Amino acid sequence: MTFRLSILCFLVLVSIHWAAAAPASAAGALRVCFDQNNPPLSSKHENKAFGFDLALARAIASRLGRELIVQWFESKVDKDSNPTLEANALLSDGRCQLIAGYPLVATSLGKPEAERSKLPGYDGAKREDRRRWVQLNELVASHSYRFAPLAVVLGPRVASRQVSSLSDLKDLTLVAEEGTLADAILMMYGGGVLVDRITHVAPGQAIFERMESGDYDATLVELHRLDAYRASHHSTSLLSSGHYHSIGFNVGFVGLASEASLVADLNAVIDEMLAKQETSALAKTSGLTYLPPRRPEVVTTISRAQFRSD
Repeated sequence: MTFRLSILCFLVLVSIHWAAAAPASAAGALRVCFDQNNPPLSSKHENKAFGFDLALARAIASRLGRELIVQWFESKVDKDSNPTLEANALLSDGRCQLIAGYPLVATSLGKPEAERSKLPGYDGAKREDRRRWVQLNELVASHSYRFAPLAVVLGPRVASRQVSSLSDLKDLTLVAEEGTLADAILMMYGGGVLVDRITHVAPGQAIFERMESGDYDATLVELHRLDAYRASHHSTSLLSSGHYHSIGFNVGFVGLASEASLVADLNAVIDEMLAKQETSALAKTSGLTYLPPRRPEVVTTISRAQFRSD
């Protein structure tokens, strides 16, 4: 899926178990699934479709001499959903060959943790499609094409604050989206030195609106979400401090292991685009603050020490 980092948060907090067309039969087509409401990465609004992941997939399809066929789906984070299994279901059911914006986390790749899963909502789905079970298959990821960080975001009262460490927030009024990775980091940081400063709220855009109104001074949040908020609130005074937590994830495409040949072709294009800085140019056009991939390519473990530090 074009997994938002809010979905990534869900994955990490459960031991890192996990970021418009019907299946096409057109020869040579490249069929890719995208989250329909995840700006500035991928979005569909009325008859318009836009976003960095979508632009990247179009560029890759063009390099491969293929037509891009888009399958939109709806991602949700709740106690009854498992984004990793639902992504696998989309691929295993033939909705698409690849899913864009997938976080490269070891436990969400390879053999699935379950044999079957239900599908998420997707364009063209019928009522019975939401009820049926899909047999799952092994997943393989492409090379990464960007790094997805968690950033310290500052409100208007402290917009000039210099932040080089989370300890620089200990005198501020903090807000965290309950049950997310960012929440866990803020709560555990320094053995709990920030706990008394944190107010918990439900995940969603309201966190920025509350900061805008001065209810809170700072938060830790997925950087691309601030990009999306600023794009729709041009007069906002919210700013990224430029400080990113060390826990972050590379992002790539994912497909079934049976599509290994396609993924290999994809890797060659991604590597070339990275070398020519074409990915950063696409990000700028899409309104995404771009960070290139980092080592390690795939996150295998996250230690408790990482949660307690910067």
